[in-house]
Amino acid sequence: MSRYNIYVTLKQVVYDPAGKAAENAIADLGYKGLESLRIGKFIEIKADEQLGISDVEEICARLLSNPVIEDFKIDIIAD
Repeated sequence: MSRYNIYVTLKQVVYDPAGKAAENAIADLGYKGLESLRIGKFIEIKADEQLGISDVEEICARLLSNPVIEDFKIDIIAD
């Protein structure tokens, strides 16, 4: 069995309103030193050997992310 951790984030040039709201709320709570905060998605896929990394990359590009505004990163987790 393979496990893939997928992180989907907005591209750096895309404004992140949820991240900005959280950033402001943290500052309002009195915390100092936060430079920036961006919010994304975490997806975990568990699969047998039939689903390889190239398949997971295609799934991310075609379904799990919007390539116009989002980037994704895949970590392969050894079991």
